[in-house]
Amino acid sequence: MKYSKVHITALGYELAPVVVTSSELERRLEPLYKALRFAPGQLQALTGIRERRWWEPGYPLSRGAAAAGRKALESAGVGVEDIGALIYTGVCREQFEPATACRVAANLGISGNAAIFDISNACLGVLNGILEVANRIELGQIRAGLVVSCESAREINDIMIDRMLAERSMEQFASSVATLTGGSGAVAVLLTDGSFSGNGRHRLIGGITKAAPEHHGLCLWGVTPDGSGKYVQKMVTDAVNVMNFGVELGRRTWAAFLPEMGWQASDVDRVVCHQVGSAHQSAILKTLGIPADKDFTTFEYLGNMGTVSLPLTMAIAEEREEILPGEKVGLLGIGSGLNCLMLGVEW
Repeated sequence: MKYSKVHITALGYELAPVVVTSSELERRLEPLYKALRFAPGQLQALTGIRERRWWEPGYPLSRGAAAAGRKALESAGVGVEDIGALIYTGVCREQFEPATACRVAANLGISGNAAIFDISNACLGVLNGILEVANRIELGQIRAGLVVSCESAREINDIMIDRMLAERSMEQFASSVATLTGGSGAVAVLLTDGSFSGNGRHRLIGGITKAAPEHHGLCLWGVTPDGSGKYVQKMVTDAVNVMNFGVELGRRTWAAFLPEMGWQASDVDRVVCHQVGSAHQSAILKTLGIPADKDFTTFEYLGNMGTVSLPLTMAIAEEREEILPGEKVGLLGIGSGLNCLMLGVEW
């Protein structure tokens, strides 16, 4: 897919206020560590994550998403009346219905003829939202659209830590350790047709998607019956196979992405990947032949924030001038399912 009229005009984000270190989580898991004879430091050693951030208990997802959206609009000088679509794309949502996007839109004052809805696709949600808005802009249906997301890792971590402490088995730890990487945050991506004054520096060139849905059972997060007529949240991840099959899917996607963009691998100045952890980063960069100094990461201190991770990392990279005007940037997304989506941006 190619675009000629679409620009990533502004990024906004909110960092959750509560810093949670890997050492703190391990202290909560001390009875499990003793039972399995684990030495402290295993979590950071396995993931490369020293800390992550969580919202305060009960923090509304729509509040974080709206705050990020407001920052993006204000930084670009784009009014809410110019927004033709608002899409909420988080894994975490406030209710089954209505769409969390409706509350975000109400908080921002977006209404009228705007399309307002949620989409969900594991950690690829924001990238899928970008494509949805980009298509509407390319077709001339709208001039501007906003993609927002807010993820919260506190609740599922508390649930899975309780489960690990109750069972105290290696099997439970192995299937739950990916949950412990989870961080919280909110992000917004404002896309426009470039017609707004002073904007339109980051041009969306295009993208490619690949899927391997036969692996849909490798990472599961949802509610399940507890056997007593109630439902409980549960998250189970086959981390080894998620990485192995995910990296292979990434290899196939990268091989199709470069010719779709008209780029050689050497043309790509910077990449921003989904922030899983150190093992995944090392494996994907090695497989794709991308030098480590072309990547920019935040997982070390923000953890895996699901849909928020890649775009928020891109925003921080821009703030720190790690991405410079004129550079070709690859956004490399992977999500359970398995799905892979890569976007090319000319900064």
